[in-house]
Amino acid sequence: MIGRRGIVAGLLGGLVAGCTKVAQSGPGGRLLDAVEDWNRAVHRALTKRTALAREFAPAEISPTFRGNGTIQPDGFDYMMQQAAEFAGWRLAVDGLVERPLTLTLDQLKALPQRTQITRHDCVEGWSAIGQWTGPQLSRLLRLAGLRPEARYIVFHCADRLSGSPYYESIDLIDAFHPQTIVAHALNGAPLPVKNGAPLRLRVERQLGYKHAKYLQRIEAVASLRGIGGGKGGYWEDRGYQWYAGI
Repeated sequence: MIGRRGIVAGLLGGLVAGCTKVAQSGPGGRLLDAVEDWNRAVHRALTKRTALAREFAPAEISPTFRGNGTIQPDGFDYMMQQAAEFAGWRLAVDGLVERPLTLTLDQLKALPQRTQITRHDCVEGWSAIGQWTGPQLSRLLRLAGLRPEARYIVFHCADRLSGSPYYESIDLIDAFHPQTIVAHALNGAPLPVKNGAPLRLRVERQLGYKHAKYLQRIEAVASLRGIGGGKGGYWEDRGYQWYAGI
């Protein structure tokens, strides 16, 4: 997706460079000014989306990191996995990919890891700073090999709210952001159940409800239609914004 935008921007740049005669006329100059303004706006938007979230020092980690939303999935399968300390947990990466994956926790932990200390901002108004560790989502997607028609990444979770499966989604800009990780550890220890054990998404440029917990499946799709209520997430289906950037 980023590559395609870069190609569009390059084509526009070539168009502007090749139209000096048009630029000499009043209407032509105004047209090219408008094109350049649009091009600059695209670049500003992409720069904001790809900028790094602030990272903090270990001394700034919050003494407690509260759970929110589901803090204990009540499904039988999840509770059995929990009793076994998630030894049998599997994460699927499938959908519009060339090589579907099924990864154990040990396999995920054997991949190159990223550790980051970031602030979690909840839509309810509270924040906390925590240290998260896990492989970058981009690494998993590259291992699976996204097909060209893939546009969104959907996260399917083990918990349910009001009888509906919890899910979330992001686009490829956030999916390939270097701080977007599949975390298995919080503050140097395995994720507590209240914080999403054994796996949760960290998408640091968005509000907390986008950080899906209890991850079971990562699906690449071309469209969000037909998934849940079609708005891209459990809370989005109930009126929240799909893009919750901070």
